[in-house]
Amino acid sequence: MKIALIGEGAQGHTYAEAAAAVGDLEIVSVAGGSATDVTEFAERYGIADHGLSVEAAIEHPGVDTVIVGSPSALHVEHALAAVKRGKHVLVEIPMALDLAGAEELADAVDAAGVVGMVAHTRRYSPLFREVHRRVTAGELHLHQAIFHTLFFRRRNVNRFGVPRTWVDDLLWHQGCHTLDFFHWLHPDLRTVWAAAGPDHSELATTMDIAMVLQAGDGALVTGGLSFNNHGPIDVEVRFIGEEETLVLSQSSGVLRDSEGTEILRDDRSAFANQLTELRDAVDEGREPLTGVRACVPVMALLDRAQRSIDEHRIV
Repeated sequence: MKIALIGEGAQGHTYAEAAAAVGDLEIVSVAGGSATDVTEFAERYGIADHGLSVEAAIEHPGVDTVIVGSPSALHVEHALAAVKRGKHVLVEIPMALDLAGAEELADAVDAAGVVGMVAHTRRYSPLFREVHRRVTAGELHLHQAIFHTLFFRRRNVNRFGVPRTWVDDLLWHQGCHTLDFFHWLHPDLRTVWAAAGPDHSELATTMDIAMVLQAGDGALVTGGLSFNNHGPIDVEVRFIGEEETLVLSQSSGVLRDSEGTEILRDDRSAFANQLTELRDAVDEGREPLTGVRACVPVMALLDRAQRSIDEHRIV
């Protein structure tokens, strides 16, 4: 598989490293937003064809697949550029910043007959997969899941501390991870309620969100997301079930029981697993686990959460 990578930022590095780990994947071109940064990126990973033109990267001879890791507001535009040229595409989460954009992309993928996939990465994490396995196998009947997604984003930098030229979206990016996993766990999510705290005075973006979900069987999901948290980046989820309680910490990479006993340690293979699924879906001519069309219902849930925030906004 010959890949054009769009985006030389934090996720670009993640995909370059994951592609090397998987094998059979070659990034042959890269396009970025900064001439200096994209040149340094290309030199680091040995990519001869690099520049600022998305179209040129996609049209590099032999490219059959495009990974879109550009700023969130450009995901639809860049994914459509790939799909309309007959390329398979993996779009970084979120595939769009509104439901209409997601539906437009899904329609384009369907019309082109290519593989379209979204980076809903938690479905490829060994820890989240183990929880999903237990629930779907009937080994764990959930009463409630309590989650916290914690960042410190009062300055506009990525997870490596590098300044960004764009502003992350707490709901449509980080909240998409949350809603996607619980939709995968409970496709019958009926209640979606969310409220947001004040926007950042300079970045003009939501910094805190509270959320409540409820599935058709009554199971609850409650929790919050924050860009105001002092401390390291972390995602922690407590899965409270009839049979047991599981505690998942993404920062420590461990799934434990309620007594603190380790059940499973993350091998940090989520991105490699994701690229393996992309490769296999293309080779086998099938829909991937996180296909664009299959993920549109998640975007519909985000749209409901956004409308709830807008309805309940105080400041």
